Amino acid sequence: MFYQNARIFTTDFQFHTGAFEVTDGVFGQILPQSVPSDAVDLHGALVIPGLVDVHSHGNSGADFSDGDYAGLQKMAARYAAWGVTSFAPASMTLPYDVLEKAFATAARLAQEAPQGHARLMGIQMEGPYFSYKKRGAQNPDYLKEPDFPGFRRLYESCGGLIRIVDVAPELPGAAEFTRQAKDLCTVSVAHTDADYDHAKAVFDAGATHLTHLYNAMPGIHHRNPGVIPAAVENPAVRAEIICDGMHIHPASVRLAFSMFGPERMVLVSDSGRCAGLPDGSKFQLGGQDAWLRDGVARLADGTIACSAANLWQCLQNVISWNIPQEDAIRAATYNPACAIGAQDKIGSIDTGKLADFIICSPDYREKRVFLGGVEVK
Repeated sequence: MFYQNARIFTTDFQFHTGAFEVTDGVFGQILPQSVPSDAVDLHGALVIPGLVDVHSHGNSGADFSDGDYAGLQKMAARYAAWGVTSFAPASMTLPYDVLEKAFATAARLAQEAPQGHARLMGIQMEGPYFSYKKRGAQNPDYLKEPDFPGFRRLYESCGGLIRIVDVAPELPGAAEFTRQAKDLCTVSVAHTDADYDHAKAVFDAGATHLTHLYNAMPGIHHRNPGVIPAAVENPAVRAEIICDGMHIHPASVRLAFSMFGPERMVLVSDSGRCAGLPDGSKFQLGGQDAWLRDGVARLADGTIACSAANLWQCLQNVISWNIPQEDAIRAATYNPACAIGAQDKIGSIDTGKLADFIICSPDYREKRVFLGGVEVK
């Protein structure tokens, strides 16, 4: 099938007016020289790749760490409806046996790939190798020092589906853990109180990702620069950022895009099971009670927790905060696909890649979502 008269976000990260083809679930010709007379006319609508969320814990009352397959399916269906066509669910700081159960459900969903559900393309293992001081909403009862043998067992138990593993650089053995784990997946710096030297050592050892920039890490200080400048200085490092409008001020989002550049920014939702639930809901987060009040998820002590937003809302926010739309789209599609090593399959509109795309209005208020060329209803 051909679609014509569209503004297509192509692999040069710009919009071009033209046509594209979908055949057998993948993209065929992009901006072809000739178009069949029966091509579908999109009347100037925007066409962008399906969004890729590499850091989301759950939605609609379900959480990945529950280890419940029906709940994970429910999450994947809701993601697809929101325009998130691929995701890598994030776990919490929990015992290894609980994580192994959750990871098994991920492997099952990835293998079964039910129609109309977002594609599960990996796992982000967020914890337990974190700083107590910067634990945020992570459960302190289960924090551990970096443990490569334990991590490797989890990695192998789910068939290598872990695509990002997080670590605090100041913990004993963090650099050595990074040197070993980087050969299996992306290593990310997270939930850390590290100084510049410790952070740089882990980035030099092979970490190439920074989990939820600004959150659960020291701010930038001119005499104690910390984690963020160490990440900025290393051109291999991408930075996630939560753009729900609650976790980070829009000016700090603009600063992040200036520091890292559009090629190194990754939009994430960091949504919890509260996403899609009514305000006032009480829910569980990593074995702890949390509440959604006035759109903000918090623990009992007031600690801000996960977000209640989805990645499409985050994309809308970033564009409204005067980030160029091309940069925002790249940060929600191609860059996260690269972070989980899936850029050869998803994240851009290119011949041979999976035909996951969104047809949307120029103001990003109306959209139609397609998975493998089939519209999500």
